[in-house]
Amino acid sequence: MTDIEIARSTKLDDINNIATKCGLLESEIDRYGKYKAKINENAFFRLKNNENGKLILVTAMSPTPLGEGKTTVSIAIADGLNKINQNAVLALREPSLGPVFGIKGGATGGGKVQIAPMEDINLHFTGDIHAITAANNLLSAMIDNHIYFGNELKIKRVTWKRCMDLNDRQLRKIETGLSEEAKIVPREDGFDITVASEIMAILCLSNDINDLRNKLGSIIIGYNEEEKPIYARDLKAEGAMTVLLKDAINPNLVQSLEHTPCIIHGGPFANIAHGCNSIRATKLALKLGKYVVTEAGFGSDLGAEKFLDIKCRKANLRPDVVVIVSTIKAIKYHGGAAKENILKQDDKALEDGMENLYKHVYNLQKEFGLNVIVALNRFNTDTDEEINFVKENLSKQNIEMSVVEGWAKGGNGAIDIAEKIVSTAKGENNFKYIYEDEDTIKEKIEKVATKIYGASGVKYTEEALEHIKDIEDLGKTKLPICIAKTQYSLSDDAKNLQCKEPFEITVRDVALKNGAGFVVVYSGKIMTMPGLPKVPAAENINLDDEGNIVGIF
Repeated sequence: MTDIEIARSTKLDDINNIATKCGLLESEIDRYGKYKAKINENAFFRLKNNENGKLILVTAMSPTPLGEGKTTVSIAIADGLNKINQNAVLALREPSLGPVFGIKGGATGGGKVQIAPMEDINLHFTGDIHAITAANNLLSAMIDNHIYFGNELKIKRVTWKRCMDLNDRQLRKIETGLSEEAKIVPREDGFDITVASEIMAILCLSNDINDLRNKLGSIIIGYNEEEKPIYARDLKAEGAMTVLLKDAINPNLVQSLEHTPCIIHGGPFANIAHGCNSIRATKLALKLGKYVVTEAGFGSDLGAEKFLDIKCRKANLRPDVVVIVSTIKAIKYHGGAAKENILKQDDKALEDGMENLYKHVYNLQKEFGLNVIVALNRFNTDTDEEINFVKENLSKQNIEMSVVEGWAKGGNGAIDIAEKIVSTAKGENNFKYIYEDEDTIKEKIEKVATKIYGASGVKYTEEALEHIKDIEDLGKTKLPICIAKTQYSLSDDAKNLQCKEPFEITVRDVALKNGAGFVVVYSGKIMTMPGLPKVPAAENINLDDEGNIVGIF
């Protein structure tokens, strides 16, 4: 059976029952049909003094293009914890339409460990991402409208981009205002994918509706003739944007196929954004569950680093355990096996690829000071010999490991790792950030590049150096950084999978995201508007004769 058939054949609990199961009152949810709900402010107010549960962060080694099943493992772990009566709650990101119709597909897990209703979650869900798109593009419209009616603010350079939640490389750079109507000023513009927009980051980093409004008002939309920043509040835009987001700021409640409560909220990519679900969702989940399982996008060099250096810093959080998802195919891929051969036996690639996994473990254990367990997500193509090789080599390094078989066995396939998490979470950790607030922007970049990526140094373009100075002149040097980088390599070169030779990171530009409260650092060739592959998943998505969606995976 396909993932969508498994999901459709499973009987779900009414969402009221899921709310009750995790300790929410009926008055604290707003239903979106039988199986989805928004959690409203009443819950935050009532639960604010509850003791926090244990926070389990799920990340991964460097992935293959199709991903390693990090969300699948996260769901399996939560189901497994509930199997051993540990009251676990999931706190995940919501999927973007870009990957759903692109190469990676949906992000609701797979096999017997999924969150549901999977079609809804992977498509329009409760409309949060559409609301973010609308708020973003309302601000764009208000900018150009202000210029049209005389430009009282003397806007000279617009830095704010439009967005949409689809992969469309044609929109990376465009010309607007070409109608030749009187007073319309043509200019160069462009689109980001919605999940890389500053408003997505703001939603995920806001504590409440008032904090959201203030952050929206602090967005820098461009610069005037004196090169002074112009803010969204100068256009009186933050109020209307907040109205568009008044429901989107409330987290969504759904369930796994085994009826584990799941709070889904926010969906920034980790290669071009900060890669974590919302602060509101994570903090609420910690008030509801004894264990909260959350994930951060792509490898630990991206999502986990940003979770720890951005989200934990802003929200005063710290994980009790970090799970690093690995797969046999990813180990072989980063050991030199060609993409088309990663399912074949290749002892040398398996041996060489362990270095990538070791680096991710080292970073989290030694650089961040956290307790780590490696989860080997088992595929049916994996041999016992390959699994034993990984297990033995990790054991030699005193690294805890568990084979997870959630895809095939559901929560029963994650009981071993659930028990290890419970045991490990009892221990202390020595969590620390990679850089300090007082470090300069360049010092922060260089610490992440050398300590986390293993780079020998950092090179800067003239444009990047100029923009760093602009940010310094604005007095914004104490903000954390968010590095946009390829997910396929520890370097900024997607083809440098093994990173055997010394490499440098090239910073081609930086941008202040004043509303979100961080500085984006663009490295290598990473784009904030992805493109579709030659054969996109969209070609296989359709409705069958009974009106059911098919082709989402």
